[in-house]
Amino acid sequence: MSGNKELAAYILDQLAELENVRCIPMMGGYIFYYNGRIFGGIYGNGFLVKITETSKKFMSDSEPEPPYEGAKPMLPVTILEDREQLTQMIRQMYCELPEPKKKRTRGA
Repeated sequence: MSGNKELAAYILDQLAELENVRCIPMMGGYIFYYNGRIFGGIYGNGFLVKITETSKKFMSDSEPEPPYEGAKPMLPVTILEDREQLTQMIRQMYCELPEPKKKRTRGA
């Protein structure tokens, strides 16, 4: 688990140029948000992002894989060491990401 915590800190550092990037620990991994939209996460010991036209363009060498059994495939990040490319990819992915789901209010 400490490896995931260190990886999360490293990813946040790599994306420091972007405002409003945050990660939340969840079920042994981390979910990453940019301006409130989920773009990826740490699953096991790897960092994966949602499949979009932008992520496919930036990481054409990456093969989709499910982060866990029954989940939609995501792309393992192959440009993690390249701060500039990673930042550009996340910034450009934003408009392709789904908006957060509205929280339902409970009826009285």
